[in-house]
Amino acid sequence: MQKFNSLKSIPAYLPIVNIDTDMIIPKQFLKTIKRTGLGKSLFFEMRYDSNGNEIKDFILNQKPFNKSKILITGKNFGCGSSREHAPWALLDFGVTCVISSSYADIFYNNCFKNGILPIILEEDKIKELSEYSKRKEEISIDLLEEKIIFGNNEIKFKIDPFKKKCLLEGLDDIALSLAKEKKIINFEENLKNKKPWVFND
Repeated sequence: MQKFNSLKSIPAYLPIVNIDTDMIIPKQFLKTIKRTGLGKSLFFEMRYDSNGNEIKDFILNQKPFNKSKILITGKNFGCGSSREHAPWALLDFGVTCVISSSYADIFYNNCFKNGILPIILEEDKIKELSEYSKRKEEISIDLLEEKIIFGNNEIKFKIDPFKKKCLLEGLDDIALSLAKEKKIINFEENLKNKKPWVFND
């Protein structure tokens, strides 16, 4: 997993509440177990018409928002099913930070496990940031200092210390397990000596 420290981008503003994971990545794209290639199908039903042509009015089809790394959204983002393909699709599109007033719990945790920073802000702060999207101006995210910098202003946000450490160091669940590899090996060796019948080899 890539490390997340700081980020600067023109944010894309998608002011829709209750965007569920099926809207983020529809069920027909869930057959793959690869984390790549899903970006083109992100928000598929909002981005494309019935003939597969891009809908020009949709923000992620417009320049410069088609290159945005920061997505500002309505409340309760990522609700619905727990599909991990949702953060995969966002990440493959290039979005590494989402800003909302609230998230579905499973989606929120899945973001951290895939290198995406989900920030929770109050509605008035989100409206303030949305103006920078409308003006096509960059904002900056500083995870270490837990702040968003825009113009001459800044907004502080809070992140769980363990989740923050994982993002800063690029640690997913596999990396966390591998960090304890020696202890796991020692445990298995001790178990093999005490209960050899447990092992088939």
